[in-house]
Amino acid sequence: MAVVIRLRRVGTTNKHHHRVVVTDKRSPRDGRFIEAIGYYDPNQDPAVVKVSRDRALFWLRRGARPSLTVASLFEKLGIDHTKG
Repeated sequence: MAVVIRLRRVGTTNKHHHRVVVTDKRSPRDGRFIEAIGYYDPNQDPAVVKVSRDRALFWLRRGARPSLTVASLFEKLGIDHTKG
C-alpha cells in the first residue's frame, strides 16, 4: 500500500481549512484516511500550521511520501522529510 501525507479540505465555502492526514494514495482527497496528524489554516494572518512532529517522522520513517504542499509546510516547520 502506497502511503502519502497530504491535505484534506474541511470547512465551508470560502472558509475552508485543511487537515494534514496520512492516507492511501488511491483514496480521494476528502475520503478515508489512516491518521490526522495536524491542520493548516490559510485564512488567518499569518497562516496557522500545526503538525505533530513525532507522528510525521513516524510515518516518514515507514515510507510515507508527502505531497508538494505538505513538503513545503514541513520545511517551514523544520521537519526533515527527505530522509526516510
